[in-house]
Amino acid sequence: MSRRRLVHQALCYGSDEEFLEGTLTFARDGLDAGDTVLAVVASHNIGLLDEALGHRSEDVEFVDADDWYDGPSRTLGRYNAYCEAHDTDETGRPRRVRVIGEPVWSDRTAFEAREWMRYESLLNIAFAGTGHWILCPYDTRALPVGVIRSAVRTHPELALGPRQSAHCGRYVDPVDFYAECDTARPPELPAGRDDVPFARGRSAHVRRALAAYAHGLGVPEQLTHDIVAAVHEAVVNSVRHGGGRGVLRLRSDPDYVICEISDTGTSAASPPPPPPFPGHLPPGPRTASGQGIWVVRQLSDLATQTLDPAGSVVRLYFRRSGAL
Repeated sequence: MSRRRLVHQALCYGSDEEFLEGTLTFARDGLDAGDTVLAVVASHNIGLLDEALGHRSEDVEFVDADDWYDGPSRTLGRYNAYCEAHDTDETGRPRRVRVIGEPVWSDRTAFEAREWMRYESLLNIAFAGTGHWILCPYDTRALPVGVIRSAVRTHPELALGPRQSAHCGRYVDPVDFYAECDTARPPELPAGRDDVPFARGRSAHVRRALAAYAHGLGVPEQLTHDIVAAVHEAVVNSVRHGGGRGVLRLRSDPDYVICEISDTGTSAASPPPPPPFPGHLPPGPRTASGQGIWVVRQLSDLATQTLDPAGSVVRLYFRRSGAL
C-alpha cells in the first residue's frame, strides 16, 4: 500500500458518465495494485460498472446497496468485518481494501438521514490508519440538497475525476460532527401504561414483559428475539453503571418498535467519563469494555444515547418490516 492512511472521498456525480468517470479508474487502479475491490452501489450502477470493467469485473465483488445499508451501526460493523477478512494477501502481507460505498438515502426521515450522516463521519475514526480507500458516490440528480451538503462535511476529500481529488475545506472533525448530531436527539418519552420498572435482579421480568409487548404487536419471532437481547443488554448496562434501577418505556408506531431505557444515575463522587463514540466503533478483541453497547447497536436499527452520571437515557429503534 503506497498510502498508509485512510482515504475517504465523496464523489458527487450528476450523470451515468460522471459516475463511471469517478469509479472506473478507481476500480482498475485497485485491481492493478493487487487491492481488494468491493463495490456496494445502487443496482443500476452495478450494471454500469460491471459492463465497463468487462472481464475484470470478475475480480470485483459487487453488492446491491439496498442489501448492505440496512442500519448505520450494522453497516459499519459489516465493513469492519469485511476489511479485517480481506486486508492481507495469501502470504499474509498487508493489502489495501478499496470500497465504492454508496449509502441509501431515499425515503429517509430527517432523523434517519442524520444518523446516516453521523455514520459517514464515523468512518473517518473507525478506519483511521488502516490505509484503506473508501469512495462514496452521491447522486446529485436524486439526493436532497441537505444530503449533498453533508458529504463535504463528513469526507476529508472530494473526488474530482480519474486520479484527481481535492481537500474539502468544509470538512468537520468527527468529534464535533458527532456532538452536532447529538443536539437534535428527540426528547425523552413521557410516562405511559407500558412502562416496565427495572432493578438489580429483575432482568428476567423485563425480558418477559418485553417479549409479551412484541408478541402483542405481531412482531416476527426473530425480531422479537433481537429486541429482547438488545434491550436486556442495555438494561444490564444501565443497572451496572446507572445506580441500579430505572424504567423501560415501550412505544410503537407504524415503522418502529421503540424501547427507551433510562436510569436514576449514580451517586459516585467521581464517575468515569463516558467513552467517546459509545458503541459506534467496533471494540478491539482485547477491549474489556464497550462490547455490550456495540452488540446493542448491531441488533437495533437506530439508537440514541444520553450518558450522564445524573441519569442516562438509551433509546433503541427496531424497524417492524422492510429495510431501514
